[in-house]
Amino acid sequence: MENKISIKNVTFSYQGTVNQLKKIDFDVKKGECVVLIGKSGCGKSSLTRTINGLIPSFYQGDLHGNIFIGNRKVNDLSSWEVGRLTGNVFQDPRSQFFANEVGGEVAFGCENLGLSHDEIVDRVNKSAKDLQIQDILEESIYTLSYGMRQKVAIASAKAVDPDIYILDEPSANLDIQSTKLLGEMIEYLKKLDKTIIIVEHRLYYLNGIADTYVLMNEGRIVKKFSQNEINNMGTLELKNMGLRAIDLKSIELPKKEVSNIKTVSFRVSNITKNIGKKQILKDINFSFDTNEIIALVGKNGAGKSTLGKIVAGIVKESNGNIILSEKSLKPKQRISEIWYIPQDLDSQLFGEDLLDELMTGLKVDENLKYKAQKILLELDLQRYKDRHPSTLSGGQKQRLALGVAIMHGAKVIVLDEPTSGLDGSNMMRVSKVIRNMNKSGTKFLIISHDAEFILNACDRIIKLDEGKVVEDYYLNLSSTLLLLQSMGY
Repeated sequence: MENKISIKNVTFSYQGTVNQLKKIDFDVKKGECVVLIGKSGCGKSSLTRTINGLIPSFYQGDLHGNIFIGNRKVNDLSSWEVGRLTGNVFQDPRSQFFANEVGGEVAFGCENLGLSHDEIVDRVNKSAKDLQIQDILEESIYTLSYGMRQKVAIASAKAVDPDIYILDEPSANLDIQSTKLLGEMIEYLKKLDKTIIIVEHRLYYLNGIADTYVLMNEGRIVKKFSQNEINNMGTLELKNMGLRAIDLKSIELPKKEVSNIKTVSFRVSNITKNIGKKQILKDINFSFDTNEIIALVGKNGAGKSTLGKIVAGIVKESNGNIILSEKSLKPKQRISEIWYIPQDLDSQLFGEDLLDELMTGLKVDENLKYKAQKILLELDLQRYKDRHPSTLSGGQKQRLALGVAIMHGAKVIVLDEPTSGLDGSNMMRVSKVIRNMNKSGTKFLIISHDAEFILNACDRIIKLDEGKVVEDYYLNLSSTLLLLQSMGY
């Protein structure tokens, strides 16, 4: 059968919530590459879940309307049939892992289909080669960086060789070089006549690959664009729609105000980290020369997250010192002085609602409540204040976690991929909040692959490669291209 996807008058609400999808009518042709765009929480991921059968079989709620793959309703297909037709890559790759080591995970879907051993080996090796992960097939998934895990998830989907690929923000934690490889992989799948649906905020790597961009807002499809129509939009027009740049070279550096506030000194001195016989970091040295915002960049696996966790006291260094206010701090001391916001936010959220989350662990009074409500307003989270944090989208959770750091008044904040899952509007909103906090005296070390965010928010770039500092420079008009080039754009 021709695997055209047809969505007919679909409305859906998660249990106990308002409609997340509202009367969706939408067709995807066989072999078409469609990109779902729009603000965080507008229903993009929910729409994909109706196609791959996760709604309502896994995500329960009230679903009305019909979804067809070919001439068959998705709800009439067994789970293995849906799994054979659709390959899925989720925003958090860990949520779809079943094996401990990389090779086993890439093979898992093939094994479920009952393929022969030789066929599984061939598919695993080819998929791993295509994603350039053939050297880590025997490694534990849980020792990999977030970005490398994303590549494993993509390789696992590709090994099954489905007709339809559904990718939910697949570039969210990939470096620019890996994102370029992802774009090439999507282009290759198109040539194989695969149907591809991508939920994405970063648009630059899909330029020339996507056929149709579908803009969603508050659960509805509001407009569709061709690639040419998107390309003909200026940066300002895209920004006004809450979308990101289609060409990173078109981004202009904003004017950044200099803080006159005298702040505490902070220094990373001779940090080395060994795990077994492998040296992850080697003699890392840098200091905050002023009250600045530093972006820590480099390829997936370069040691950025490990360094961030050492700075915050979560991981112990093998050698070296973290010095705050001219005092060397042990890891336990750092935890109370330096705030760390990780990529994995679900393990960091404890409150019953958003206000409770911001005030957890603090002495609550009317002034604190006012401060918490003001922060929610600044982060565009006020409308969700009564919701449980676990029900937020990935981008909304990112902003909430930043709000928690603001509430605790941290002197130094380490952010690990703070804009994964953020649309253009909220990326700019987070940039503004960070710069305002910085003017008030807070230092930021930001681990990021998001060049668009770095250009808008950061003052200085430190690049790691194989555990060493290889570049350290200030961001200005002349160094914009240097940043993009050094990140592999």
